[in-house]
Amino acid sequence: MASPFPGMNPYLENPLFCSEIHNLLIAAIFRNLNPQLRPKYKVAIEKRVYQTIDEDSLLVGVADVAVQSTQKELSPAPASIAVASPSVEAVTIDLTMPETVKETYLEVRDVATQEVVTIIEILSPKNKRPGEGRNAYTKKRLQVLESYTNLVEIDLLRDGKPIQQLQNNLQTDYRILVSRAAKRPKADLYAFNLPNPIPSFSLPLREGDTEPLLDLQTLISELYDEGNYDLVIDYTQEPVPAISAENLAWVDAILKQQELRN
Repeated sequence: MASPFPGMNPYLENPLFCSEIHNLLIAAIFRNLNPQLRPKYKVAIEKRVYQTIDEDSLLVGVADVAVQSTQKELSPAPASIAVASPSVEAVTIDLTMPETVKETYLEVRDVATQEVVTIIEILSPKNKRPGEGRNAYTKKRLQVLESYTNLVEIDLLRDGKPIQQLQNNLQTDYRILVSRAAKRPKADLYAFNLPNPIPSFSLPLREGDTEPLLDLQTLISELYDEGNYDLVIDYTQEPVPAISAENLAWVDAILKQQELRN
């Protein structure tokens, strides 16, 4: 079944599906571009790894000496010594543990020299929230912008703080940044909203080379159909994350028109 929306499906931004969609879209772009780029270029899937904890929680640490002492068998107290009963009962709690995060992205490489010509990033929720996820990404982003490598940054998430702010503090639901190394600091920014189809764009390569068109709308639509997401999305409920009142009315009208909501 096809997605009911002409552009991005806001229900795919749900944390239940978001990580899977990210990885599937990375793989779809990989399959789509490689045949178009041969024989000069090859697309590779790379991975960024970092550790993080929930920014709203505190990591409870225990000193090594304390851990060791709890593992020793304690000698019973002499009979002549009175042992006081604890005045406070211990309760079982869940500690906030470090999480190892692995984020995939794409590199377009020159086959002859193995030089990275273009990097394609699809932003994750952690990239758009304060914390190590955003720090790790922005550090990598600055390194790319200071190099001779092109950057494509795809933000299909309404929630969180955008990496690339628009002039005059304009707000849009989604953004695609295409930064050609030869034209920096100028870049192309495709800013669009939920009712709009996802814009296609030319993938930047080396100057003078034919640039393939990357049609994200078609890829997203195919992923929705191939993944049977219509079987697991409840369109009688509102999207998560929440959407604006204006978009809510538009979503309601679309779903009623598609007979997915009464």
